[in-house]
Amino acid sequence: MIDRLLPAGVASSELFSDPPELRAHPLEEELIAKAVDKRRREFIGARHCARRAMGEIGVAPEPILRGERGAPIWPRGVVGSMTHCDGYRAAVVAPALRLRSVGIDAEPHEPLPTGVLEAVSLESERSWLADPAGAAAWDGVHRDKVLFCAKETTYKAWFPLTNRWLGFEDAHITFTISERNGADARGEFHSKLLVPGETIDGGPALTAFDGQWMVADGLVVAAIVNE
Repeated sequence: MIDRLLPAGVASSELFSDPPELRAHPLEEELIAKAVDKRRREFIGARHCARRAMGEIGVAPEPILRGERGAPIWPRGVVGSMTHCDGYRAAVVAPALRLRSVGIDAEPHEPLPTGVLEAVSLESERSWLADPAGAAAWDGVHRDKVLFCAKETTYKAWFPLTNRWLGFEDAHITFTISERNGADARGEFHSKLLVPGETIDGGPALTAFDGQWMVADGLVVAAIVNE
């Protein structure tokens, strides 16, 4: 599924269930030693996907530990992102010479819980959600969840390059919808950053990200590939 949002040269792997034989890498086990079963399965499944994707770009299946704010520590020369939700785990990786960063997120395709939208969106984004103009093209698509998914994806593309927090209020996201096929949909989004985007790698400051989103098989999936 997620490979449909990625260009050539970017590897991905995904699971729609947790094979019972999966185990954590021995060096990762201490990270989840006290975790409940659901959290363990999410952690193990996503990292299993990451190692499979790493193999596609010729990288040995190393442990993926946790850094600041829980961000994954990728092997030298690799950029990547992982996601998990009920019924889905995925990872995307690429050589650092190919991309500056990548971000992915997946969520169940259902409305946000009551009260969450106000906490994760800007007033202008809520105005877009409430505007009936053009809503017919989005009929059946939970735009609030697409927005949330894009916000999470933006953060995952931002953090490895800045090592700084990015709040939900720190990016304004706009969307287009380009494909409809029954209950499925696909389109693009633009994340305009509202805070200074100086990076720790000495590269150009970040001002915006462009990404793609998709609704399929009961999921919302989004990806940013930052070249």
